Amino acid sequence: MRQKRKELPVFEKILITDAGAEGKAVARVNDRVVFIPFAIPGDIVDVQITKQRKSYYEGRVIRIHSMSDKRVDPICSHFGTCGGCRWQNMKYEEQLFFKQKQVGDHLRRIGKFTEFELLPILPSEQTTFYRNKLEYTFSNRRWFTREEMTTDGTKTDEPGRRNALGYHIPGMFDKVLDIQTCYLQQEPSNSIRLALKAYATEKEITFYDVMNWTGFLRNVIIRTSIAGEIMVILIVRDNKPKEIFAMLDHLLSLFPAITSIYYVVNQKKNDSLYDQEFILYKGEPVIFERMPAFREGDPELLFRVGPSSFFQTNSVQAARLYHIAAEFADLQGDELVYDLYTGTGTIASYIARYVKEVVGIDTVEPAIRDAELNAEANGIENTRFIAGEVEKVLNASFFKKYGKPNLIITDPPRSGMHEKVVMAILEAAPEKLVYISCNSSTQARDLVLLKDHYDLIKCQPVDMFPHTHHVESIVLMKRKSQSN
Repeated sequence: MRQKRKELPVFEKILITDAGAEGKAVARVNDRVVFIPFAIPGDIVDVQITKQRKSYYEGRVIRIHSMSDKRVDPICSHFGTCGGCRWQNMKYEEQLFFKQKQVGDHLRRIGKFTEFELLPILPSEQTTFYRNKLEYTFSNRRWFTREEMTTDGTKTDEPGRRNALGYHIPGMFDKVLDIQTCYLQQEPSNSIRLALKAYATEKEITFYDVMNWTGFLRNVIIRTSIAGEIMVILIVRDNKPKEIFAMLDHLLSLFPAITSIYYVVNQKKNDSLYDQEFILYKGEPVIFERMPAFREGDPELLFRVGPSSFFQTNSVQAARLYHIAAEFADLQGDELVYDLYTGTGTIASYIARYVKEVVGIDTVEPAIRDAELNAEANGIENTRFIAGEVEKVLNASFFKKYGKPNLIITDPPRSGMHEKVVMAILEAAPEKLVYISCNSSTQARDLVLLKDHYDLIKCQPVDMFPHTHHVESIVLMKRKSQSN
C-alpha cells in the first residue's frame, strides 16, 4: 500500500527579514529558517513550504499582503522564471547593502575576525548589459510558463514549437527557457541569438535533445569587448560542414561587425569544452579587451581573449577590482610577487610594471599560454608563468627555484584554496597577502587557517554582478610582525 504523502504547511503573513544564500530571501517560522526565492526583505507574505528539513524550510510566495519599500518592478519579462538576476525586483542600493552585509557576516562568523576595516562596497557603474560573455543552449525541450500553457497550450505540439534557445531552468537540466530579450549583454547579443533561432526554425534544423543525445544544434557562446569586438562560437553535435558553413555565413551576412567566428563539434554527452577543438571559421583568432593602467599616464593594457580564455565577465568592474588589489598591495617596485590561480595572467600583467617580478601559477595549460601572450602583447618581460595544480606546484623546491615572495595575490575559484596551498603560503611567509574571492564564505574559511600568523587589515567588497547575490571580496592580510 502506497504511503500517503504528507501535506506541507502554508504559513500566513510571514515577515521577510533578510536576503540570504543563493539569492533567496529569509524568514523565521517556529524557530526555523525559511528560504524563499523572489521575496524581498520587508515583504509580508503567505508561504507554501516546498521542502522541509530538520533545521530549515524552503518555500515559495503564494500571496503578498504587504510589499516592502525595497521593491522595484523588474525590467525583464523573464524575471521569476529565468534563474538569473534574482534580485532585479530589489532596489540597487538595497542589493549593495545585503552584499556588503554578507561579506562582513562571513568574515565575522566564519573567520571570527573582529578588528578589521570593512570598506563600503564598490557599486557597478553599469547595472544592465555589463557582461562580456554569455552562453545559450539550444533545446527541443522548451519550458512553457503557466501563462503560455493557459493561453495557447494546444499549440505546444506544433513543429518547432518545443524548440528553445536560452537558459536552463534552475534545477532542471533538461528544460530550457526560450529567451526574447536578455539585459545582461550589449547588442548585438540578443539580435544574434534571435537570428540563429529564426534561421534554424526556417531551415528545420534540429535542436539538441539532452535526454536522447540527438539533435544538431547544442550551444552558442557570444563574447564582446568594450571596444565593440564580437566573437561567436557555435557548438554542434555532428560534423556537417555544409550545414555549419551555411549557418555561419548567414550570420556573417546579417552581422558583418562580427570579428571572430568559431565552431565546435561536440559529440560527448556533456557540454564541457575544455577537451574540444575550437575551429576558426572566419575572422580573427582573438578579440582584445583594453584596460586602463594602474597608474595614470601609463599605457593601457591589452588582453587577448580567445574562445576558451577566462576573463572577468564584467570588464569595467574588473579594471576597478584590479586597481583596488594593487592599492592594497602598496607596491614599492622591489617585490617578488606570486600570482596564484593566475588564469590568463591579467592580474600579473596589471601589476608587473610596478614590481621586480611576478610568478603566475595556474592549472590550465591553455590559460598559461594566453598569459604569456598577454605579457608579450604588453611588452612585459618580468613575468613567469607555470602550469600545474597550485597545491602540487607550490612547495619548498618551488620556493628554492623561484625565491620566496614578498607578496602573494590569490584569486581562487569559488571553492577557495586547497588546504595545502594555505600551508604553503604559511611556509613562504610573505609580508602581505591580497586575497580576491567570488565566495566570501570559502574566503573566510581559508583566512582562519592564516589567522595565527596574519592580521586581517581591511576588506573591500566589489559588486561585479548587479541583480544577483554574487559579490567579490578583496582582503589585505599582513604578517603579524609586519602589521605590529
